[in-house]
Amino acid sequence: MLLTYDFPPMGGGIARMMGELTRRYPAGSLQVSTGSHPGAEQSDAVYPNHIDRIAIPSRRLRAVPSLVRWSRRAESLARAERPDFVWCGNFKPAAYPAWWLSRRFGLPYGIFLYGTELLLLQSRIGRSAVKRRAARSLIERAGVLVAISRWTRDRCLATLAELGLDPGRVAVRTVPLGTDPVQFRPGIDPSAVRRRYGLEGGRWMLTVARLAAHKGFDTVLHALALLRDEAPELRYAVVGSGIMQRDLETMARELGVADRVRFLTEVADCDLPALYNSAEIYVGVSRQVELMVEGFGISLVEASACGIPVIGGASGGIPDAVRDGETGLLVESGRPEPVRDAVRRLLGDRELALRLGAGGRRAVESFYNWDRVAADVIQIGREFASR
Repeated sequence: MLLTYDFPPMGGGIARMMGELTRRYPAGSLQVSTGSHPGAEQSDAVYPNHIDRIAIPSRRLRAVPSLVRWSRRAESLARAERPDFVWCGNFKPAAYPAWWLSRRFGLPYGIFLYGTELLLLQSRIGRSAVKRRAARSLIERAGVLVAISRWTRDRCLATLAELGLDPGRVAVRTVPLGTDPVQFRPGIDPSAVRRRYGLEGGRWMLTVARLAAHKGFDTVLHALALLRDEAPELRYAVVGSGIMQRDLETMARELGVADRVRFLTEVADCDLPALYNSAEIYVGVSRQVELMVEGFGISLVEASACGIPVIGGASGGIPDAVRDGETGLLVESGRPEPVRDAVRRLLGDRELALRLGAGGRRAVESFYNWDRVAADVIQIGREFASR
């Protein structure tokens, strides 16, 4: 069984991951329980496993009355389906109904963890004895915690220590994420999307991400300004929306690069593979800002799948998504000079750019793909179901 707050057609990387896992579990072997969402009926039809949607909008599942209803619904499903293991797509709120199923039926469960929620949890358990007891109970009863990167794994272990839990009592496994190498691939003609989104002419850098403070857009804009004179043909496409859009547009004007930047806030998912193929360089230089951090960076491996060399920030889980010197270049996050230098290298060394792009594609085919992720997750579920 999979209990998850995030599930398609909801957007975001966690929802995408949950959907990709559900596609790859053998037909009829996984029962998904989640909230209601506009467009769900059509979206759910593509999965080989049943999606049970409680009549509560997904965004309200965190409320206590909703958690009670969700726990009762999960109990009914467990009685009918008799699962041998429960996955939590996220710590909060999914671990609460999983904890209830464990109490009622002795069902083992595992929790997927990403990064930001662990920083938030660590900040709260030091201030609230109630939250500390709740977190300890939810995690202590779990059979396994699955981290999406080595950085997230280290945060898991630090959280266990802060809760006073023996790391040997709760297993922590690392499963780096992936993408779909059939959907994201080299050789897709970008001409149509270039015309559609105004990306004709120039040499384009690309970032696909929510417009949030930790995503490093400001660093890239400053790097673009540093390269203004020596690389007048360089352009920057930003795909995403969020609260930082107005600030970033203002920054681009103040830096004198507004005419070289395109903010694309409404891009259909089906256009993303061609957009990646329209770029010469992908840039994802997220950094930790307060409690926000990049746990992995799926867009980096999507770009690699398309044969595009990537520049990643050496922060959070990004070093698990970018193999320095093999699929891309890792740089210090938060300063524009290292980004400028990496962009300069790739623009000036065609052989290096091609080698990194080809290395990225090979890495996706052999490792950074959803088939491998699902196989790892299924194996972990079987292992802990039998304990």
